[in-house]
Amino acid sequence: MRKAMAVLGTLMLITACGGGGGGGGTDQVRVTLVQGLAGEEFYETMACGARAKAQELGVALDVQGPQKFDPTLQTPIVNSVVAGKPDALLIAPTDVKAMIAPLTQAKQQDIKIILVDTVVEDQSIGLSRISTDNVKGGAAAAKALSEQIGGKGKVLVISTDPGVSTVDARIKGFEEEIRANHAGVGYLGVQYSHNDVGEASRIVNAALAKDPGLAGIFAANLNSATGAGSALQQAGKLGEVKMVGFDAGPAQVKQLKDGVVQALIAQLPGEIGAKGVEQAVAAVKGQQVTPSIPTDATIVTAQNVDQPEVRRVLYKAGC
Repeated sequence: MRKAMAVLGTLMLITACGGGGGGGGTDQVRVTLVQGLAGEEFYETMACGARAKAQELGVALDVQGPQKFDPTLQTPIVNSVVAGKPDALLIAPTDVKAMIAPLTQAKQQDIKIILVDTVVEDQSIGLSRISTDNVKGGAAAAKALSEQIGGKGKVLVISTDPGVSTVDARIKGFEEEIRANHAGVGYLGVQYSHNDVGEASRIVNAALAKDPGLAGIFAANLNSATGAGSALQQAGKLGEVKMVGFDAGPAQVKQLKDGVVQALIAQLPGEIGAKGVEQAVAAVKGQQVTPSIPTDATIVTAQNVDQPEVRRVLYKAGC
C-alpha cells in the first residue's frame, strides 16, 4: 500500500508540473518555446501570447531562454530541450548560422520546429517562420527619423550584432529608404551594441564626442534604444538629437513620454507567440502549416501612445 501511494504521489507531481497547457490526457501536445533572451520584454510578451494560446488549445507549454542573446548560451538550452523530446519547438534563433547545427539535431529527432521572430539561413529548418516584416519596419523608421530632423543632418544606426536576421532586415530597410528618398540625410553607418544597454550608451557618447552635429539615431532593438536614450539624457541632448527606436517596452514608452525618443516601431510579439503555438499544433497533428507568416508593426508617438488600440501593442514584463 505504501509503495502504491508513493507511485500515486509521483504521478500527481508529474501532472502538476506538466507545463502551461490547459488540457490533459495522454495525447496532449508538448511544446517548448526557447526565447532569444529571457526576461526581455519583447520575449516575455511573446511568451504571454504563447501561454494564452496554449491554454486555449490544451497544449503543455514550457518556456526557456538564455540570459544573453548569444548562440553559445542558447545552444545548450536547445540540446537539453531536444533530449526531452517535446512534440514541437518554437525558437527565436540567436544567430543565422550558429544555430543551424543544434536545430538540425532537433529536426532529426522529428521535433516540429517553428521559427519565431528570427530565422536561420538553412531554409529547410522551420516548418513555419513567423516574424515582423522587418524591412518594412526599418523603412518606416527611416521615414520617421528623416521627418524628425527636417530631412537633413547626420544619422547613426545602433544594432545588436551582425547575423541576427530581424535586425539585419531592419537595417536593410532603413538604408534603402534613406539612400533612395532622403538625399539630405548623411548616413554614418551602423554600430553594434551586442544587445547590451551599457555598450549602446557608450556608442552614443563616443558618437557625440566625434560628431557634435549628430542629428538622429535609429536604435534597431529594445536594448539599443534603452542605452542610446540614457546617453542622450545624460549628455543633455534631449530634443536636439532625435531618436526612433524599434520595440516598445516599458523603458521605451517612458522615454517616449519624457521626450527622449520621438517615435517607436512596436512589433506584435504576443501575436507572434500565439501564431507559433497554432502552427506547432497544426504540424504535430499533421494539419496544414503556413510556411511564412508576416506580422504588422505600429508606429507609436507621444500623440497616440495612450490610445486604447496602441496601448494593447505595448510590451509587458510579464503576464
